[in-house]
Amino acid sequence: MPLSGESGTSSPANQRAPVVNATHMIVLMVPRGAALEVDRVAEVAQGAGAEVIETRAVPVPVALSDRRTVHNLLVRSGDTEGLSSKLRYLSDQHGVDIALQSRVARCQSYRVAVFDMDSTLVDCEVIDELAASAGVGEEVAEITAQAMRGELDFDESYRTRLALLKGLDARAIENLADRLPVKEGLREMTTTLKAQGMTLAIFSGGFMPIAERLQADYGFDEVVANTLEIVSGKVTGRVVPPVVNREHKAEALKALATRLGIGVDACIAVGDGANDLGMMAMAGLGVAFHAKPAVRAASPIEVTHCGLDGVCYLLGSEGEFVDT
Repeated sequence: MPLSGESGTSSPANQRAPVVNATHMIVLMVPRGAALEVDRVAEVAQGAGAEVIETRAVPVPVALSDRRTVHNLLVRSGDTEGLSSKLRYLSDQHGVDIALQSRVARCQSYRVAVFDMDSTLVDCEVIDELAASAGVGEEVAEITAQAMRGELDFDESYRTRLALLKGLDARAIENLADRLPVKEGLREMTTTLKAQGMTLAIFSGGFMPIAERLQADYGFDEVVANTLEIVSGKVTGRVVPPVVNREHKAEALKALATRLGIGVDACIAVGDGANDLGMMAMAGLGVAFHAKPAVRAASPIEVTHCGLDGVCYLLGSEGEFVDT
């Protein structure tokens, strides 16, 4: 994937220095329209008792080079809780993404990346879009919002929403698949992760036809999603078990890792809703992407202001922590 950017900085504070003592990496992602200098992040880190050893500019895809800047800060910190708290406040204050990763997490070799679909890979909730076509959009959207915030039982809310789609013409599904609003950075992310030999999967509480379209268009290897029952060209409104809920996603992640002969610590899980928390907690790297408040609060790593390419900047290597 073509990249744009320099690999380092030239100010005295950023000259190469031995980094064998670095314990963490701070990843700063600044989207277009936001403003936060890397030096300010360094000041905040130092104020939290961390030693900033080096800062480096990170290349970004050429197609996104006018939309964000990315920097890494190698640091030594003995108070990661205090540092993380200050960085998260800075992130919210300036509308940027800042991730604090330990050396161990940064150097993990990831083999699998699993993604929620609705509001993660695509910029909508598919069931809400179909409900709008059925004339029950507002009613379904409110139930969806409550379910994603973790305020309703997912299975029960799914049955309720699906029943409201009864009689919908099945062609509405294909029409939606033809005009899916995908999240920024999706193509760049899948290209990068596939180039690294990773297996990519969609684990969705949404519907199989939409997930399969994304699989075909973006090269996902695996798809787990709900089956939408259709009879005589119409949605029946009945549930076809099993429902892909929080527990199902976590079990599917475990099963995929076992089948590939790897541990779950070699997996990445990315999602936005309460039903993603199980697989995110199980994975070696769980990323809250444009997530609901409760999911952000439960996730130490988040990408809230940048696109899906933000996942790529969270991947590192031991070489980053060794003086060259």
